[in-house]
Amino acid sequence: MADKPKSGELLGVPYNFERPSVRRLLSSYWQPGDGMLVEKPFGIGYTLNLANWRSWIVLGIAGVLLWNEQGGDADDAEDDDEPVEVVVD
Repeated sequence: MADKPKSGELLGVPYNFERPSVRRLLSSYWQPGDGMLVEKPFGIGYTLNLANWRSWIVLGIAGVLLWNEQGGDADDAEDDDEPVEVVVD
C-alpha cells in the first residue's frame, strides 16, 4: 500500500498532518510578511496570523460578542424579574 501524503492541498484547502513541533506551531501563528489568514500548522484549513493587526480586531470583536453572550450586560437581567400579563381574546 502506498504512503499517503501528510501535507498538501485538496480542492484549494490546505491540510497538514505531520507531527507538529513547538517551533513550527509558534512560527505558523506569527508571520509578519503574510496576510490575515495563514495555513494551519496542524489540521485542515487556515488560521489567524497574529502578526497582522486585522487579526487582533477579529479577536477583539469575538471577545466582545462572547462577553455579551455570557451575560455581560446586567440591564437585561432586571427585565426578566417583572411579571408578564397575558391577555387572551
